[in-house]
Amino acid sequence: MVSEEIVLYAVGDIAPDREDPASILQHVASILNTGDAVFGQLEAVLSERGTPLPQARLPCRGHPSIAGGLKDAGFDVVSFASNHCMDWGREAFLDTIDALESAGLSVVGAGRDIEEARKPAIVDCRGTRVAFLAYNSILPAGYWADAGRPGCAPMRALTLYEQIELDQPGTPCRVHTYAHRDDLRAMEADIVDAKARADLVVVSMHWGIHFVPAVLAEYQREIALAAIDAGADLIVGTHAHILKGIEVYAGKVIFYSLCNFALDLRAPQELIESPQHREIEVLNPDWKPDPEYPTYFMPPDSRKTIVAKCSIADRHIRRVSFLPVYINRQSQPEVLVSSDPRFDEVVGYLDEITTDQGLGTMYTVEGDEVVIHEGCA
Repeated sequence: MVSEEIVLYAVGDIAPDREDPASILQHVASILNTGDAVFGQLEAVLSERGTPLPQARLPCRGHPSIAGGLKDAGFDVVSFASNHCMDWGREAFLDTIDALESAGLSVVGAGRDIEEARKPAIVDCRGTRVAFLAYNSILPAGYWADAGRPGCAPMRALTLYEQIELDQPGTPCRVHTYAHRDDLRAMEADIVDAKARADLVVVSMHWGIHFVPAVLAEYQREIALAAIDAGADLIVGTHAHILKGIEVYAGKVIFYSLCNFALDLRAPQELIESPQHREIEVLNPDWKPDPEYPTYFMPPDSRKTIVAKCSIADRHIRRVSFLPVYINRQSQPEVLVSSDPRFDEVVGYLDEITTDQGLGTMYTVEGDEVVIHEGCA
């Protein structure tokens, strides 16, 4: 007898900033509500209190009512392991967790201390127990939790700049990154513990090189492979604000970046001219204000995104695919059908960036979704 299929959906960064926050999800809620477990990454603080911290480069927050909108749209588990989690201080951080939990959502990757931040959320999907963990490598000073201090679960990464031509000062260098040893060991221990309590473990990582097409940092693959070796069944990456490639390792799928999903970002002149923006706009040469996208000030690449889909049977992931999605002019995600020309645009883009990084993954279109296969790297 074949077990009834269980469906898990996962999406990228969420940060509505509008009077009716639920409206940003109006085109996808019907699909997400069919899932047995739905995961997303919350970027913004949900609070009306607080003062921006000095190290917050672009303080990001929304109204606490967003939490209820996420629940209504089908979400079950939300990572708050965001590089904006402490932007408005401790009170606003705790308000966010309270708002999410009051709406009936499970919060991972953040907590009132490090023990709570590392605690998994375990969802019972008709008898299959799925554990979720979340970590953050994009860490302003003081944003990670510690004993007696709130914040997110850290997965710090260190950078080494290697001069290639030692006798040529000022020439380009080679960049190496690697995981913080203590954080890596803590993550591995968390996964082992979660796997002992659940059938499947999903690990979310807020990481990577934002806005730069295709390129992955060395530490990302190091952490992803370590997580799978420790027992993780799926890795979902967020933060980069554009799609990154997909890899299959030991039969497990790694989504290096799911891109944005439901995010408002207006482009007032003061933001466009700010030093913070000027420092990062050079990362993507196509990043210019577009009057047709007044609430989505992101590079054109950021309009292409996906919903990750896992089909589970007999307590194992049997099939991993994705639904191509496009962000419309109102910053709303729209799931595409295969007859839409934008469907092929998203699939082609993912194939291109996956090939660029030598990941070897293959994609086949089946109906209105794209199935992921292990290829030859």
